[in-house]
Parts: sequence; C-alpha cells; structure tokens
Amino acid sequence: MEKIIEFKNVSFKYSEEDTEVINDLSLDFYAGQFTCVLGHNGSGKSTLAKLMNAINYPSSGKVISFGLDTSDEENEIKIRQNVGMVFQNPDNQIVATIVEDDVAFGPENLGVPREEIRKRVDEALKIVDMYDYRLHEPHKLSGGQKQRVAIAGAIAMQTKCIVLDEPTAMLDPKGRKEVINALQRLKEDLGMTIILVTHFMDEAVNADRVVVMNDGVVVFDGTPEEVFKNTEELKKIGLSVPKPLELALELKKEGYDLGTKVLTEDSFLEAFKKIQ
Repeated sequence: MEKIIEFKNVSFKYSEEDTEVINDLSLDFYAGQFTCVLGHNGSGKSTLAKLMNAINYPSSGKVISFGLDTSDEENEIKIRQNVGMVFQNPDNQIVATIVEDDVAFGPENLGVPREEIRKRVDEALKIVDMYDYRLHEPHKLSGGQKQRVAIAGAIAMQTKCIVLDEPTAMLDPKGRKEVINALQRLKEDLGMTIILVTHFMDEAVNADRVVVMNDGVVVFDGTPEEVFKNTEELKKIGLSVPKPLELALELKKEGYDLGTKVLTEDSFLEAFKKIQ
C-alpha cells in the first residue's frame, strides 16, 4: 500500500516548559485505509491529528504528508488540499448562512471555477445524504447533520484524506451513527483515506486498522480483532472494549465462550446462536 503520511521520530510539546505530548513517534498511514486512533484524554491522539496537516509542527523529527514536509510553511496550502480536517465542535466549522455556501467556501478560496464548484458541492452533499438540506440554514441542523456538512466541505475540496478529531464527541447516538455511516460510505464508495480520532470503542470495530495511543506513544497497532483481544492491557490505560465483546467476556465467566471476535451486535448474535 502507498504511504501517504509518515511520522519519523516525531516529538511534540506545546512549550519548552511542557512535557512531550508526542514522544519519538514513528508511524505510517496508508492510502485507502480507514484507520481509527484511540486513546484516553491526554494520550496525544488529537495532537497527532493536528500534526498531519500542519496545524501543529513537530518539536523534533519530521512529518511527511503526501511527500511534503509539514514544517515547511511553503507546503501548508498543498498539504491542506490533500488532508482535510473535521473537528469536534461542528458549530466552530460553519462559515456561511446557507448549507451549500458553506460547502462551497473551500473550493471558492482555491479559485475553482463556479461551474465546477456547483458540481462539487452537489456531489459532496449527495455523498453524505445532505443534498435535500442544501438551502437550509446550518444553525438549524442537528449536530450530526452539521458534521456531515463539514465532511461534505472536505469532499468538495477534493482532499485525498480526511482526518477527523473526535467528530462525534458532542453528538447523541443518532448523530454519531449518521457520521460513522457517512465515513464508511466515503471509504467503500470513493476509496478515500479516513483517519478517525475517537475515544468511543464501538466506532473502531469496522475500521481496517486500530492504533491505540498512551502517553504520546503507540501501544497497539493492528486490526480491530488483534487490538481488542488485549482486554486487560486496554483497561490498564483507561480504555474499554466494544460492548458486544464486553458482554461476551462476562458470559465467558459463566462458562459460555463466544471467543474474542464478537465486536459487533451481529457477530455477537451469530456466536451466541452457535452455543445454544
């Protein structure tokens, strides 16, 4: 697979007096993958996200994003054309009074011709199922809808990768599901690279890859099944496991072994039927 973002011995701290938030980290991200980055508050996962498109610069080491050094300010615009960001609070990302104008904001700043902007905006809104809301006022939308508009904005910029920093933290379960479903469609239908930073374990079960951070370093890196089988180690660093697996582990104590691959409700039910 093609490497698109490379962390080479990267450390980061916010000031000389602070301790390092990222500590000598080497990590690669690949084109077309859906990667979920997990960690408790203060683990360094949000800082990692902001290093990917030159919001933050490494204190030492290098971040190479689509072949460009993020520490070189001349690369900033090109990097952000390739790596779009969606943040935690959707209200902080709204810049226009009409949905379609908000999605058009990025391409307009790039000088994209009006006819092409119209095409991009319509396509992006359709992808995230927000086309019917294109003439609505963003502040009247739900949190999940606002986040889908933010994702549409990144799509309209034609970024190759979208990095999302805790995009569902402020949403209710319905809004969370809307956003995660939209991300799945981007990966499956467009082959877009998705990097999702979250502390919700259940959002990681359908990812291609899960990276777990603690104290600025990577402690686990693998498929969801490979990572979540380390139940006790995850608990020691303040993380849980997806709810179906948690229930399966409780059942195991009662003599019902469903295995460790029951990460979703469907896989749990399948395994449960087999022990009846």
